[in-house]
Amino acid sequence: MGIYDFSVKNASGADVSLSEYKGKVLLVVNTATKCGFTPQYAGLQELYAKYKDEGFEILDFPCNQFGNQAPGTNEEIKSFCTGRFGITFRQFMKIDVNGENASPLYEWLKEQKSGIGSKNIKWNFTKFLVNKNGEVIGRFGSTKTPAALAKEIERLLGKA
Repeated sequence: MGIYDFSVKNASGADVSLSEYKGKVLLVVNTATKCGFTPQYAGLQELYAKYKDEGFEILDFPCNQFGNQAPGTNEEIKSFCTGRFGITFRQFMKIDVNGENASPLYEWLKEQKSGIGSKNIKWNFTKFLVNKNGEVIGRFGSTKTPAALAKEIERLLGKA
């Protein structure tokens, strides 16, 4: 099983096959709209704007498991992100990333790259970087800013 074998729901509830992303560099992130790290949306959008035409995609999965910091419907979350941060990358349906209802995609991601001391996601804005072959090459905690990933993204895109 690889990342391209998964299907997820977009913010409207329609199925999306991750096979659509074959050959692209992906940053998969669990987000929240009322978190101290929420301003990272601006940095994510900057990365997306800079590299989207070179084969880079961000897959945004809102998650309300950490301090109920992603309240609201999928539409409310999308409206907040586009209105406040000008988000143009794809947002998906709100999911769980830990526990018995965890998204199968996130269960797989956590198997590929465990966190320090635990497989579980510790907080909002945990990021998984996936190369063009669908391999998870890095897992980064909330404190790692999107800008700090730029050099690694460039390397994966073949720019470095």
